[in-house]
Amino acid sequence: MNPQRVFCPNPHCKSRGLVGLGNIGIKSQKQRRYRCKDCKRSFAETSGTPLYGLKKQVSLFFIVITLLCHGCPLQAIVAAFGLDERTVLAWQQKAGGHCKQVHEALVEQPRNLVQVQADEIRVKMTKRVITWMAMAMQVPTRLWLGGVISARRDQHLIDALAKKVRACAAYAALLLVTDGLISYVKAWKSVFRTAVHTGKVGRPTRLAWPGVVIGQVIKRHKARRLVEVERRLVQGSKQQQEALQIEGQVLNTSYIERLNATFRACLHILVRRGRALARHAPTLESGMYLLGTVYNFCRCHHSLRQKQSAGSFKWCERTPAMAAGISDHPWSTQELLTYQIAPPPFVPKKRRGRRPKDATAPAMAGA
Repeated sequence: MNPQRVFCPNPHCKSRGLVGLGNIGIKSQKQRRYRCKDCKRSFAETSGTPLYGLKKQVSLFFIVITLLCHGCPLQAIVAAFGLDERTVLAWQQKAGGHCKQVHEALVEQPRNLVQVQADEIRVKMTKRVITWMAMAMQVPTRLWLGGVISARRDQHLIDALAKKVRACAAYAALLLVTDGLISYVKAWKSVFRTAVHTGKVGRPTRLAWPGVVIGQVIKRHKARRLVEVERRLVQGSKQQQEALQIEGQVLNTSYIERLNATFRACLHILVRRGRALARHAPTLESGMYLLGTVYNFCRCHHSLRQKQSAGSFKWCERTPAMAAGISDHPWSTQELLTYQIAPPPFVPKKRRGRRPKDATAPAMAGA
């Protein structure tokens, strides 16, 4: 136990989220608990992680989460380890909620995305319920930017996905490629704008980003066979498109389609025909964020590897988070699930009203 690497999770403490101030002490080595000297409250070492309040062995929890991230059905885990089905679902939801917080804290930060592809997955749930899952990824680094789940494939779903992409994008040139769904064009043009405040009364003017290029790949089928592919440039010039896309390639959605196939292969509730379908949308959302965060931080992508030195035959494996500059090494499942997110720094409220009488009066100029 090292108190210098731990912060106080109490939201009402003035030293919350700060590390290395000397305000954290060890309360119990046996129970693995710390104590904050400022707020006088104690907290467990696993506070803020899915391990908090865990009744089973920690190693079993990591094994179950790893199996869920590699497509193992829930019924197989129940039969292999003798766990209750509700216990496995609760673990998945706790891990998925934690991964969502990690994703919002580390991935949803402004950075130069260069090129983004987005697409939707049609998910079949129990009782013939159809749900749509829209996702986006950064093409140069293969970074998963997030996903949104909705019962309908409408404008609200696409707008929510566009806002997630906007949270990850910096003010720079950007190429957005999707399929022929018109909702994407409306969402991109509406979200990628900057408000210009002039001090006048009323809603400020929102100016569109000048470097945003929007492209569409429209596929036409006949008798369930692909017969034509139309590549349409909705916004921007051909020169801007060629400068942002990978050299030698044309407008395509192949990267996000491969990511969709990865999600279907590694998340058992996304199979097209099976008996392990999801029943509720929160289960699907927790599984999506669990797999997406593991894909970003824990899995090395073959196309992202680099040679260690010039003329060397040894390769350095990299994850999408390493390619995006978020981390410097591949994370393990244990490191991801034990990562603690610091709360925002404490900001005291401004005092309003008349100054108290017991306050010291300023010294007179002639004294």
